[in-house]
Amino acid sequence: GAVLAGRALYLRGKAELASLLIRKAYDETLRTDRETPPWPWADTFPVGRLVVPGLSREWVVLEGTSPRNLAFGPTRSMSGARLGQPGNVIVAGHRTAEFRSLERLQRGDTLRLAWPVRGGERLRDYRVAALAVVSPDDTGWLQPTDGDALTLVTCYPFGASPTSPLRYVVRALPR
Repeated sequence: GAVLAGRALYLRGKAELASLLIRKAYDETLRTDRETPPWPWADTFPVGRLVVPGLSREWVVLEGTSPRNLAFGPTRSMSGARLGQPGNVIVAGHRTAEFRSLERLQRGDTLRLAWPVRGGERLRDYRVAALAVVSPDDTGWLQPTDGDALTLVTCYPFGASPTSPLRYVVRALPR
């Protein structure tokens, strides 16, 4: 029991430290206008912030959706548009961690996306236009869009169920 408790404390501490380093790397990116990895061996770097004012939630978004990067927070899918660029910005996160709170979103809620620009940060507000539970094969939500869109994706159902055969998608459009 002590070994399991010790491991749980270690993993929680590691997650807290990673979160602090990621936030520090984002602040450094804003200050220097250079992509800054959160630790020397990281294969990712912060590209922006996602804020959900109605849920009092904020996350730093990392570049590149991979299992390793998702372990540290929401990630921007490289198949989507870059933050601040025209098109469909796709952000993925875990259903048991950061994106668990997406189950409380409603149509019309505000999402705010921020990204580094020379000398600071630019913000864009989005309004939740659609919420859907879809098959993983339904990739229509991930396709490029004619207009700007923000698409959040996580596995479904939410929480610690042993399987997650579906995807939960939030589509938001600029205000």
